[in-house]
Amino acid sequence: MKYAPVTERLAGLGGAKWAVHARARALRAQGRAILELTIGEPDVPPQESLVEAATRAMHGGRTGYSNGRGEPALLRALAARYSARRGRSIGPDQFLCLPGTQTVLYTVLTALVAAGDEVLVGDPMYATYEGLIRSTGASMVPVPLNPAHGFRMQAADVTARITPRSRVLFLNSPHNPTGAVLTPADLAALGEVARAHDLWVISDEVYEELVFPGVSFASPMDDAALADRVVVAASISKSHAAPGFRSGWCVGPSAFIDRALPLAETMLFGNQPFIADATALAVAQPSEVAADMAMRFRARAAILAERLDGVAGLKVHQPDAGMFALLDIRSTGLSGEVFALGLLEAESVATMPGESFGQGLAGWLRISLTQPDCAMVEAATRIARYVTKGA
Repeated sequence: MKYAPVTERLAGLGGAKWAVHARARALRAQGRAILELTIGEPDVPPQESLVEAATRAMHGGRTGYSNGRGEPALLRALAARYSARRGRSIGPDQFLCLPGTQTVLYTVLTALVAAGDEVLVGDPMYATYEGLIRSTGASMVPVPLNPAHGFRMQAADVTARITPRSRVLFLNSPHNPTGAVLTPADLAALGEVARAHDLWVISDEVYEELVFPGVSFASPMDDAALADRVVVAASISKSHAAPGFRSGWCVGPSAFIDRALPLAETMLFGNQPFIADATALAVAQPSEVAADMAMRFRARAAILAERLDGVAGLKVHQPDAGMFALLDIRSTGLSGEVFALGLLEAESVATMPGESFGQGLAGWLRISLTQPDCAMVEAATRIARYVTKGA
């Protein structure tokens, strides 16, 4: 039997990247106690007001079909939020609501690129980005994110990789997995590159509200001169501890939204009105849970650094935002995958190999900061024991 070429393009780019996580879940199902530090699951439940809003909406009959663009109340709430944050009018016609950031990014990329095009994206990158890009038929062009620059994308590195086929510059700030946050100066330089080479800019900003104290968030949307080429993706999954709600959106030029709307309608023709009502409440005010999460995640990264820095040459990279810290294990001579599997089997600690996020993290681990402080202490103890035994 024949299959569509997209199945070949995506072979090995889905769940295969999460093999260590899957192995950890299998061991847990067998009764083994696993310290799971793999995925970015918020460490608190959704704020109660969102659950209550969704429940009221369901009891109020908000369970019918929606439209392809988004519920009017949510579109108005998003327009008010982004207008206030960007200091200029951004209308409801500039948004498209979809189930989660993953669906948003799939829609945006499919609307912007096709076979023969190139998408420039930072390496390391979130594990699904390669699949999202390759699903369109476009080619992924990795732009190295150097630890010496705090893993922040540099305009010169982008420029060096631009070809006549370049169409999109794909940004992620705050960044997963590194926790890097692009500065206004970084974005100004990257914006100049995008203008000079007529690139679209996609910016995944799902961690916007999880920047750590003392760190400022900036977006390419801040620059009105870039507005005709920037599309931002976000959701309430991280900021409001509501990943299961699957509620996200993109904001961009109204002409782009009009072009992307039939694609979104072809896929699913609207998400759930009762989820939209809860999301409208969420985006109308600052998150009730994000600031405390950010404080806890920063403290847990510090726990790892205090207990692991210098142990057999290990080094913890301190994030500026998000839910993860990186552990540099290159001193062991092992790949991240070999180290992570060995650590799981020997010490029952599950982490993500850096290679799942691109070759830029070969020889690193990504460690989730979403477990309690005591679990982070115990995980650090086990990692240190594993590495001092010779890994």
